[in-house]
Amino acid sequence: MKYVITSDYKYIFLESGGPDGELGASLRYLSQRFSMPYPELKAILTDIGTEELGHLEMIGAIVYQLTKNLTPEEIKKAGFDDYFVDHTTGIYPTSASGQPYTASSMAVKGDPITDLHEDLAAEQKARTTYDNILRFCDDPDVKDAIRFLRAREVVHYQRFGEGLRICTDKLNSKNFYAFNPSFDKKK
Repeated sequence: MKYVITSDYKYIFLESGGPDGELGASLRYLSQRFSMPYPELKAILTDIGTEELGHLEMIGAIVYQLTKNLTPEEIKKAGFDDYFVDHTTGIYPTSASGQPYTASSMAVKGDPITDLHEDLAAEQKARTTYDNILRFCDDPDVKDAIRFLRAREVVHYQRFGEGLRICTDKLNSKNFYAFNPSFDKKK
């Protein structure tokens, strides 16, 4: 979601609908759970995917509260006018650059190791996005919420790391690509 957040007339953009945003994270994890072969990893994906929906709600609420009373002059000055014409201050998922959300930004391969590595990277990218938001934001209430969300991305990263360890411990020679001798055979 691209929104202008006003705070002492300073503006920053929040991204929830972009490739590293909360919407994509939620859909990625909740989609990956279907092909995850281990119940404990399905549970991790379900828990974190559901929590990401809560993060989307938090971001949407912050953005709405900070944009609902913008004047036409503030909207135009912030470069929010094109968005406003199409959506007013409605919550519409786009990237910070204004591109509408697309599922093409999320990766789901059906391979547990590949998916968990994707999830680890996604959490780090989300943390970096929150770091960048904190660099521009001067509203203490918004900063507190963003710090909370950033901390949760770190926890998610740790949980996916634990999940990767569980996964590699459970895989056997028939389905673990690094040890599968059939991949080395020439036909």
